[in-house]
Amino acid sequence: MLPGTYLAQAQHLYDSSSFIQPADSSVLIDAVTVEAYQLSGRLRTIPGSISILTGKEIGISDGTNLAYSLNTLPGVYMHSGTYTTNRIVIRGMGSRTPYNTNRIRAYLNDIPLTSSDGISSPEEIDLQALGRVEIVKGPSSALYGSGLGGSLNQHTRTANQNTGNAMLQYGSFNTFQSSLSGSHITQRSEVLGHIGYLHSDGYRQNNRYDRLSFLSTAGWRKTGWSLDLTLLLMGVNAGIPSSLGKTMYEQDPQAAAPAWNAIGGFKRYFKGVAGITFTRKLSPRWTNKLILFGREHNSYEKRPFNNLDDRSISAGLRNKLSFYGTKTDLVLGLEWIREQYDWTLDLDGALLNMNRENRSHLNVFAIAYYKPDPHLNISVAGALNHVTYRLTDLYELNGNQSGSRNFPLMLSPRIGINYSPIRSWAIYASAGHGFSLPSPEETLLPEGDVNHDIRPEQGYQFELGTRMSDFDRELELDVTLYWIELKDLLVNKRVTEDVFTGINAGKTRHQGFEMLVHSNIFAYKDFPGKLSTVFSYTGTLDRFIEFTDDTLVYDGKRLPGIPDQSVHLQLAWIPMQIFEMSVDFHYTGYQYLDDGNSLSNPGFFLSNLKLKAWIPVKKTAVLRLHAGINNLTNARYASMLIVNAQGFGGAEPRYYYPGLPRHFFAGIQYTF
Repeated sequence: MLPGTYLAQAQHLYDSSSFIQPADSSVLIDAVTVEAYQLSGRLRTIPGSISILTGKEIGISDGTNLAYSLNTLPGVYMHSGTYTTNRIVIRGMGSRTPYNTNRIRAYLNDIPLTSSDGISSPEEIDLQALGRVEIVKGPSSALYGSGLGGSLNQHTRTANQNTGNAMLQYGSFNTFQSSLSGSHITQRSEVLGHIGYLHSDGYRQNNRYDRLSFLSTAGWRKTGWSLDLTLLLMGVNAGIPSSLGKTMYEQDPQAAAPAWNAIGGFKRYFKGVAGITFTRKLSPRWTNKLILFGREHNSYEKRPFNNLDDRSISAGLRNKLSFYGTKTDLVLGLEWIREQYDWTLDLDGALLNMNRENRSHLNVFAIAYYKPDPHLNISVAGALNHVTYRLTDLYELNGNQSGSRNFPLMLSPRIGINYSPIRSWAIYASAGHGFSLPSPEETLLPEGDVNHDIRPEQGYQFELGTRMSDFDRELELDVTLYWIELKDLLVNKRVTEDVFTGINAGKTRHQGFEMLVHSNIFAYKDFPGKLSTVFSYTGTLDRFIEFTDDTLVYDGKRLPGIPDQSVHLQLAWIPMQIFEMSVDFHYTGYQYLDDGNSLSNPGFFLSNLKLKAWIPVKKTAVLRLHAGINNLTNARYASMLIVNAQGFGGAEPRYYYPGLPRHFFAGIQYTF
């Protein structure tokens, strides 16, 4: 979505075009401006692969789960076990992480959301507050620091006039969502605020979820400079049903894992993110953008084996100095984060462990874009990263396990080229280096000592793609081929039910084909109106090249937790000015459950239906009604898998998070 298009329909509520073709209904390669390559530019000219979710696409389903939206994109797959248990996999990166996402970088309005241990949770943000999401796929260290999988850049909604919006939605499993947002715009300033609440009793036992969030942005504009503020506050209280073994998954998918249900396991946390962005135009060609930010996360988790009480607080800065020339654009930047993480383990009132971790991450980067003629864009980039961890043992009874880990400087180069002989066609290619550092937990040996031998995993990505459209933009096509070579693979080994450690284990290769097609089948002012489609396809071959674990050789085996293919088709029909019907069909291919490929999860097919209607109230207001059914065929499937799960005490390995059966939702929204 381009700046200034959010809620622009309010100015023309009776104009049929605002209902038949919203401004954010498709990705136009010549019109959409993106920021994910550090300089704003037309999508047509970007020298690399990028996927975009517009405001309409973010809310493709009931607007409560980011997985519905991300899984429509080629090359991206989001496992979603519960609202608080998710894993985002981009081009096969991060598939082995047990219960979270740690191979991508996440940002909100250019403010880093990823903690210094590499964990990202972009799905926490209320989708109603977002206007655009940009995903850079594959190793992106030369653009955004550590992150083999890529980066996910979220942008809040924008407004160009005073607006208000109230929304209520109710659905199956007593799922209730409400939000209230508004904006106040003057000639030189704008303030936007959004407050949202989400509650669900959940499909499974011990699956209750409550989230209250507040997200606000403000900006002031003067000649030559601007100041922007972003504030995110969030409180979450959620039950933990955990994963199931095969027998319970097939016979009683509504059940929680018995141990978690018996003690009423839950997770409760508060999170705050704040950022101040100061942009100064130093001259007609030079601009500097400085972001100062801070984060706090305070969490308590009740678990069968122990209870985790942890808190992290961090601060940092991100600076970009940009030069805009006739043929050359330059970006020089740095990002620095300092974080302190304190955690305590206890059980039945007895203290088990207490530690403090201090983490520091510095990323210095530079990007040059050279345009020898209007049709050619060449980019060269590089980044230098330095990360240090220090563990302070605050629990005397288990001995002093304090230690530090200073990782070597990591240099990540990247080169890209984009050739666009005509406005409707572009060819791009890129090659780049990426890496992911082991988390502080992965650097610890089972006894708790720091493992000084563990190394970052590193990879090189090569991609070739094309973007094209016909002259009337009735058909848009984006096709990409990629190849990633990864070494020093970081593998999580589960020692006990609550203790993991990390090892380096050989090499992997990731190859894939991605395709995204937007098309308008027909468009008439009167009935039958407009019919448009979005089609995406991903085919992958992700396998071990060299991998030996406990004398077992897995060379040539497929990597677990990655679908071999995925297909998505959406049909959107607007038969009249005030009504829209959309149908989504999605197929996810089979996935292996273990490194030896002895177990697999079959592919599954899902279909969703959504109806929307607009009722003009007056010239500057509109009432929107919507209703939908997800999983129309009531398919049984696993929405998240735990790879290489182990059973303890004679219990079955718990690989499966059951997906939701057929469920319904309906809502009302008033915009004025």
